[in-house]
Amino acid sequence: MFIAIRIVNILVPLLTLGVFVYSLLTFFLSPYHPIRQTLATIIEPMLTPIRRKMPSAGGIDLSPLILIILIQILGAILVALLRSLF
Repeated sequence: MFIAIRIVNILVPLLTLGVFVYSLLTFFLSPYHPIRQTLATIIEPMLTPIRRKMPSAGGIDLSPLILIILIQILGAILVALLRSLF
């Protein structure tokens, strides 16, 4: 189980960084840039349900922030559950 905890502890920061970098790249890179497209295939499926549920905030997209918070919360819950098994 320690391996599972380690995997979660590695994936949570990587996903958080991925969301952060993707949201920054939307300002600087073309939608057709290969790096942005690669990140979009990973991040967009997680952002889409959040965007559907959230009301518009005056043209500001807060879904990456919500996703980062959810990733952190789910990671902490998973680690706590995995530790409680031992």
